Amino acid sequence: MKDHREISMAQVAGVQKFSSQYSSYGSDYVFAHITSNNKSPVFTEGPMKISGLSTILCRSGHIELNVNLTPYRMECGSLLMIGPESIVDVRKLEWDKLDAYMFVISLDFVRDINLDLNIMNSVRFKPSQNPILALNTEEMNLMTRYFDLIHFNTIDNPDGIYVRSITRCLLAAVAYQMIQCMRARTRNLEQVEPGSRRSNYVRDFLQLVHTHHRTERGVAFYASKLFISPKYLSLIIKQSTGRSAAEWIDQYVILEAKNLLRFSGKNVQQIAYELNFSNQSSFGKYFKHLTGMSPTEFQRS
Repeated sequence: MKDHREISMAQVAGVQKFSSQYSSYGSDYVFAHITSNNKSPVFTEGPMKISGLSTILCRSGHIELNVNLTPYRMECGSLLMIGPESIVDVRKLEWDKLDAYMFVISLDFVRDINLDLNIMNSVRFKPSQNPILALNTEEMNLMTRYFDLIHFNTIDNPDGIYVRSITRCLLAAVAYQMIQCMRARTRNLEQVEPGSRRSNYVRDFLQLVHTHHRTERGVAFYASKLFISPKYLSLIIKQSTGRSAAEWIDQYVILEAKNLLRFSGKNVQQIAYELNFSNQSSFGKYFKHLTGMSPTEFQRS
């Protein structure tokens, strides 16, 4: 299993030299147009955790990536929104045909976008659904125009007093357009595939692990949050994902531990306490059992 890099909004801006088109506004957002002319290992050199909200619009070629350990494949004409603090591992890019837009927004800027929360909360993907939106031609052209407007508004008015406000309105339009697309697909899916309680448990479990893995490693904790028994939770997670609940928890913890060991500058004891281990020894045994090496060996590797 690989460690991952923590990528701040300031570091995201480093993608500029690998983009055919690029724009940014302070630490609020970054836009990059990636094509076959920008081939660089920077996009595939290992897992990363990006602090902001990321959107990828694949206009040509395909992209294979893991998001929070789940594999996805983006085809031409697809859009994927990746939540903040997600672990992203780009596995393969079809460089000779690649044409993609990447847009990363800081959480502070996201909070400034005035969206109707009732509408936002009305659309939720089932875990059995692929979060990648396959767009038709009209939707693809519309999304492309929205992102082009944001990009050219930024580069044409670098000191404009309304740049931020205009972008905020355009991003709200993008969000509502995505909701419209998702609602149409959700309605169609519900006609042929009614939601199940089991699928809801899987979705909610993975979200809970993403939120609490730094402090909670026991299946019983997550089962109690879902008001089911640990045995039943383990059963439905294994049957639905091919991995046990404990394996999902361990993978999140180990990814977090590797990231801290590699990039945080903290010593092993500090990291052990940060991940809620009673002492350095218990953390070391846990880490070595799952990776085959001690935390110190990994830190020096």
